[in-house]
Amino acid sequence: QVQLVESGGGLVQSGDSLRLSCAASFTLTDRDIGWFRQAPGKEREAISCINYSDGVAYYKDSVKGRFTISRDGTNTMYLQMNSLKPEDTAVYYCAADLGSSDRVDYFDGARCDFSSWGPGTRVTVSS
Repeated sequence: QVQLVESGGGLVQSGDSLRLSCAASFTLTDRDIGWFRQAPGKEREAISCINYSDGVAYYKDSVKGRFTISRDGTNTMYLQMNSLKPEDTAVYYCAADLGSSDRVDYFDGARCDFSSWGPGTRVTVSS
């Protein structure tokens, strides 16, 4: 069964750090992978990806310089979040492309494709 499962969310204070983990039931080394978030009342947005073609990590401006995406081995990825702000409050989802490219996002002109998401983990940042 194809599966992505996030963990590591919680309630933190402004300025704190948090690391989210994502365990996959398939290999993450041969496809685009990334992280999304959805704040209350807003649409889900892509915030970071590792592009399979060039191996580069990309970020949206809202998290650039504060968040770091990484991959450990073949089945786990992380999102290190530093200097958290109340506006980072959201449900965070890891994602990967299983070949159908259901959603395409662009980061500094680089394309990342996604077709599978985990159930999400909630992050709340208090001021």
